[in-house]
Amino acid sequence: MSTNQEHTDLHNTANLAANGNTSNEQQKFEQATRGMSHEEKANAQHAARFGYGPLAHMRTHEGNMLPAFGGEFQPGLYKPVEGRKFANPAPLGLSAFALTTFVLSLLNLNTRNLAGINSIVIGLAFGYGGLVQLLAGMWEIAVGNTFGGTALSSYGGFWISFAITLTPGGFEIVSSIEAAGGESAVLNSLGFYLMGWFIFTFLLLICTLKSTVAFFFLFFVLDLAFLLLGIAYLRPVDGAPSPGCTRAGGAFGILAAFAAWYNALAGIADTSNSFFIIPVAHFPWSEKGKAARAEKRDVEHQA
Repeated sequence: MSTNQEHTDLHNTANLAANGNTSNEQQKFEQATRGMSHEEKANAQHAARFGYGPLAHMRTHEGNMLPAFGGEFQPGLYKPVEGRKFANPAPLGLSAFALTTFVLSLLNLNTRNLAGINSIVIGLAFGYGGLVQLLAGMWEIAVGNTFGGTALSSYGGFWISFAITLTPGGFEIVSSIEAAGGESAVLNSLGFYLMGWFIFTFLLLICTLKSTVAFFFLFFVLDLAFLLLGIAYLRPVDGAPSPGCTRAGGAFGILAAFAAWYNALAGIADTSNSFFIIPVAHFPWSEKGKAARAEKRDVEHQA
């Protein structure tokens, strides 16, 4: 078994080799990785750069990687999926999130004076937005999509916890908080809850900056929805969530729902079942965008 010193030596040697340093260091790296396959050597270089262990960021077969795609819930390059045993679970999770968010956002907008009547959302949050989305997230992990598994499983957990909190007479969460600290404690507690999800969504948003416009837009408007709803509870008006912030949060929630449905349709529709393919625009600084610019430059040079 390798010692810590051997790992350190390999770390230093691989970094120097990867950075194009002297041929002597390249020879040391070749000696340290003697007997390894080409893929194992590439992994050693990546591990040396990012550290050893389960958090090491290693990416192999880069020539076969596919560009970011919201329909697969992949914010960056990912491996082809032709040989996997599971179907694409992302559209299922996105659809579950979209429908539940759509209904709750309509209530937040006070559509047909239904604000505060959340009973229909509780059923959706338990069954579709919660359970089904959580299962889709677990399947994303099974197919090797860390981002999709983290996002869908977490939002599935969000809807289940939301439903548990709002279930009348069931878990008595709201009533117990109110008994201990009054109505203001309930508002502040729900505000903290929503702000926590705002922070989590912002972390995911950062990971979509090199993906597609539709993928980024989904997390951008969702993050604004959480922020505004959190503010509505933390800055109440007359002992109730701020109506203006609640409606604004509902409006961004509607946008998030349709953005999720758009990405879901992009993952479902193909030439075998649709007369058209859903367009996805890649950011210019994404891997796909840079490849398109390089191809355009090659064509111009040839002309």
